[in-house]
Amino acid sequence: MSKIKPSKGAQFARIMGVGGYRPTRVVPNEVILEKIDSSDEWIRSRSGISTRHWASDEETVTAMSVEAAGKAIADAGLTPEQIGGVIVSTVSHFKQTPAVATEIADKIGAVKPAAFDISAGCAGFGYGLTLAKGMIVDGSAEYVLVIGVERLSDLTDLEDRATAFLFGDGAGAVVVGPADEPGIARTVWGSEGDKSETIKQTVPWTEYDSAGKFPAITQEGQAVFRWAVFEMAKVAQQALDAAGISADDLDVFIPHQANMRIIDSMVKTLKLPEHVTVARDVETTGNTSAASIPLAMERLLATGQAKSGDTALVIGFGAGLVYAATVVTLP
Repeated sequence: MSKIKPSKGAQFARIMGVGGYRPTRVVPNEVILEKIDSSDEWIRSRSGISTRHWASDEETVTAMSVEAAGKAIADAGLTPEQIGGVIVSTVSHFKQTPAVATEIADKIGAVKPAAFDISAGCAGFGYGLTLAKGMIVDGSAEYVLVIGVERLSDLTDLEDRATAFLFGDGAGAVVVGPADEPGIARTVWGSEGDKSETIKQTVPWTEYDSAGKFPAITQEGQAVFRWAVFEMAKVAQQALDAAGISADDLDVFIPHQANMRIIDSMVKTLKLPEHVTVARDVETTGNTSAASIPLAMERLLATGQAKSGDTALVIGFGAGLVYAATVVTLP
């Protein structure tokens, strides 16, 4: 018989606060068109994107994360000293080690929290949220900060007509804490590694010198679109089932902000009722990968399109190919 005593964590967890940071520079499609043969109309019709934010030299992954984290902690009514864990999802922090989470934790004033990075592409926020929930229920932390942050402008090939217009920069953060009732449902997550070539970095860092060109993100657009629309709609439905609710019970739908056509197609496939508010932050923010869901969540709440206590379905999907979907109560 095991001598290990059961942990004394919370029974449930919830999102307590949310914060976001978008770089000050707004980049319209006209800037993108300086290097590719396309048009504003084509970009809007294919992606729904009209503008995106690109970071300056000072708006580093760390700096953007600190700004978003501070807002989330304040929104939760907490102080940095109460944060017991910092999870950062990013693919655009270029130091292999140490984890950028440790630097962020120090700069926000957290006191010796668990701190680590994860790499799950556009599904990274969902992965981080799930890990945070586990930490709280396990009792290893009372409050956990989850950050999705990207500087994808550093990984964008501005001469690639298929991707040059897609990506933006920014950081989104939430604080997860204990709850008296379920605030984060069971996550439906997974991966399909046989499709890993559909979204990838052009060359590994080890070949950067010989390649002669800085690595960038590339993707097979049509394959990704079909996978996202058909397979991810199934995952979204599984997440609703796991939460024990139907589409009629939803107030808000916050999918990864990859592409407006994907979002609209998922809404149609899921047969979401008209009363459900759908996040379409991609129009002015672009695809910010791991940051897209918390940034969209923050904007919906800030503009009054969603409110505290609403039931929201969130789903992220991207490179790997990986995915994560769950139902949450908005803070």
